[in-house]
Amino acid sequence: MPRAFVTGITGQDGQHLAELLHGKGYDVFGMVKGQSNPRAQQVQEEMPFVELVSGDLADLPSLVAALEMSQPDEVYNLGAISFVALSFSQAELTANITGLGVLRMLEAIRMVGGTQNNPVRFYQASSSEMFGKVRETPQTEMTPFHPRSPYGCAKVFGHDIVVNYRESYGLHASSGILFNHEGPRRGIEFVTRKVTNAVARIKLGLQHELVLGNLESKRDWGYAGDYVRAMWMMLQQDEPGDYVVATGETHSIEELVTRAFAEVGIDNWGDYVRQDPKFFRPAEVDLLIGDASRAREQLGWRPEVDFGQLVKMMVTHDLEHEANKAGLAVPD
Repeated sequence: MPRAFVTGITGQDGQHLAELLHGKGYDVFGMVKGQSNPRAQQVQEEMPFVELVSGDLADLPSLVAALEMSQPDEVYNLGAISFVALSFSQAELTANITGLGVLRMLEAIRMVGGTQNNPVRFYQASSSEMFGKVRETPQTEMTPFHPRSPYGCAKVFGHDIVVNYRESYGLHASSGILFNHEGPRRGIEFVTRKVTNAVARIKLGLQHELVLGNLESKRDWGYAGDYVRAMWMMLQQDEPGDYVVATGETHSIEELVTRAFAEVGIDNWGDYVRQDPKFFRPAEVDLLIGDASRAREQLGWRPEVDFGQLVKMMVTHDLEHEANKAGLAVPD
């Protein structure tokens, strides 16, 4: 059986990827930091097929030990300080984990290596936030980077060091430049889930206001379950490379809000939404839209869930989740 090692196993992408790999017959090892991680317990309960391994992207020896124990054929580095807003207040931590953590994992792979006939293959979770103040629209693998946050800067370092190790040491190392991908497992701190959860609570009478920042920002939003398929596809190629993974459509936060409220039958959403300057970023990314032609042509990848289906999926999940927590009936 093939063996896969996944950092960031407790996050949205890690959970989707673990399920995908398990379904393909992999032994799945997930890295967790610390002994009393509450989200690790949740993963173990929901996905008992995942073997949890202790490790820390800030500590090279722990990564070497984790790889020596798991002996993976494929390593998926999804771990990061991934909340963009937080990166402004914890810039050094973000650079250390999201940026230098990639370097440490590549070094650990070089040290452990796998066998000569079956070297370890590596996937890095790059991000559309690297494009930042975009130089062209839509963005491709060749679009220059202009990050607008410490998170974006750290991701650029991680992306570039993967290219360097691939060219310097011949590693089968690929990066997926993933545009925003969402779903019911998205953390509540991210704007999509913040919106759908608030809409559900407002519909149920548990909340009366949704406070947001810039409603005009536009993003290319897809479904996380679709995007992890692209990650796996990259590591099945004979040659490594970098791929934009995106839907090619852009939607504003205002459109997200409108669609989410419409799912619960509320048309006058302006009565429930308030903007607060504290939720505006110091340097905003206004428009991101990806061109995934290379992924379509070389990987055969296409998204299966569109924007409307994604919003409906998330609102439906949050309605059921919040109603169950409060002991209420789910509205028709």
